[in-house]
Amino acid sequence: METRLAAWIADTAAGREADAILRSCVHCGFCLATCPTYQLLGDELDSPRGRIYQIKQVLEGAEPTRATQLHLDRCLTCRNCESTCPSGVQYGHLVDIGREVVAQRVHRSYRDRLLRWLLRETLTRPRLFAVGVRLGRSVARLLPRALRDKLPVSPAAGRWPTRSHSRKVLLLKGCVQPSLLPAIDAATARVLDALGIQVLVSGGSGCCGAIRQHLDDQGGALGNLRRNIDAWWPYVESGQVEAIIINASGCSAMVKDYGHLLRNDAAYAEKAQRIAGIARDLAEFLPAELARSSLPRPRTPARVAFHPPCTLQHGLKVRGAVEGVLRGWGAELAPVPDSHLCCGSAGTYSLLQPELSGQLRAAKLNALQSGAPEVILSANVGCITHLQSGTRTPVRHWIEWLDEHLA
Repeated sequence: METRLAAWIADTAAGREADAILRSCVHCGFCLATCPTYQLLGDELDSPRGRIYQIKQVLEGAEPTRATQLHLDRCLTCRNCESTCPSGVQYGHLVDIGREVVAQRVHRSYRDRLLRWLLRETLTRPRLFAVGVRLGRSVARLLPRALRDKLPVSPAAGRWPTRSHSRKVLLLKGCVQPSLLPAIDAATARVLDALGIQVLVSGGSGCCGAIRQHLDDQGGALGNLRRNIDAWWPYVESGQVEAIIINASGCSAMVKDYGHLLRNDAAYAEKAQRIAGIARDLAEFLPAELARSSLPRPRTPARVAFHPPCTLQHGLKVRGAVEGVLRGWGAELAPVPDSHLCCGSAGTYSLLQPELSGQLRAAKLNALQSGAPEVILSANVGCITHLQSGTRTPVRHWIEWLDEHLA
């Protein structure tokens, strides 16, 4: 695609990156077939190709409007289009640039700005969020359904292993997961402990930065990145840990992007690249460890449906790894039509675009439950809570299921 970027952005780092991405797009339209919002709305402006064209226009000097912003806001950033694209267009990076530029030029309504501020300042602060979760659960019957659905009943976390091992890893202690579903982190620690790997958690780490990145606060997101790097660096620099393990695929995709996001920061670029290099989603790290282990396999099969989050299959390009583990530990995998499509969670998307999100959830649950599973498993806290709010079938993290079977 030919581009003529405006002078105000052409010679910036963002402009050069956007120019390279735009030039790689040949407007073939393959992405339309796998874009969830295009399938629902049938409007090319709500497709990757349409959004790319709108971003191109803005970067070439056209004045963005509220309609431009709305079409970019409706994007789930599921990156399904990246999996489909024959030209390797890095759409995720381009839409981040486009959203930031448009946010600087289009005035949001007071209500929209307030909602985004509240989400940024509550979800990314674990202690404040924990208080909010406890309070919300205590008055759940009085809350609007949209909020009540975000507060699922949390199973007990169980014990945290206390054994010491020569092999050690860091575990990202995220922002919402420890309060909403604390059993996920505890189950991760127990499974790794059974494999002779000790889990460490740095108290100085926190939100991976994805929430602020996608809510018009790119500067705050970079602050989250630097804070995590500072918290992890002593462990990494000393060689005390072999990897940073992340059990929420949305956070995994973000942490693996640290090197890119901080590439122009002289003080952090090298550290960020190293952190990104040793970051591993649980689905990347655990299957090989389990394959080498002598842990006993269960004999009683269970029928499960697995929902691979978009950040796992399209962002991280990890496909089939979790399913292989589940089969190896006795699960009968129910077939799931259109497993490549988004469930509609997409971080805060379900709160900002509830109608589209609800339609996507309904379609995803129909697909997941078509094979009559006993339980639905996934790999991201957002997907788990979003899906659970629409079904009575238990929805859990796959590491919890594995932990119970190992026990």
